[in-house]
Amino acid sequence: MIDIENKTDLEIDFTKLETILKSLTKKEIELIITDNDEIQEINKEYRGKDYPTDVLSFPYEEMPFSPLGSIVISKNFVEEKAQEFGHSIQDEFTLLFIHGLLHVMGYDHEIDNGEMRTMEEKLINKFSLPKSLIVRTEGQ
Repeated sequence: MIDIENKTDLEIDFTKLETILKSLTKKEIELIITDNDEIQEINKEYRGKDYPTDVLSFPYEEMPFSPLGSIVISKNFVEEKAQEFGHSIQDEFTLLFIHGLLHVMGYDHEIDNGEMRTMEEKLINKFSLPKSLIVRTEGQ
């Protein structure tokens, strides 16, 4: 189950997100949709990085019946990247959700040996989505 707090006017169908979540875990997740100003504040406070970003993930301490964690997504990035890459806002949001969810589950593309990229690609293919954040920046 996804506990959603949408602080914006972004309209998202959460059905596919629920299906993706259920395919990976039985745990609950918190999903917050916000704007660049607020995500920048969160990024600065929790990561020491004073700029907006597309998605932030906060895993919770593993305890029986505890939620998996929180994902924060910026509406502004969703809209910008959907336009830039020529796909729907729904698809871009779903890509960011997958990226955040995998981080909450313990994957980290910055230090793993491609495990997160592999899992992301599997989910992208399974749910018929465009290329992920990792895939689109692969050669950079």
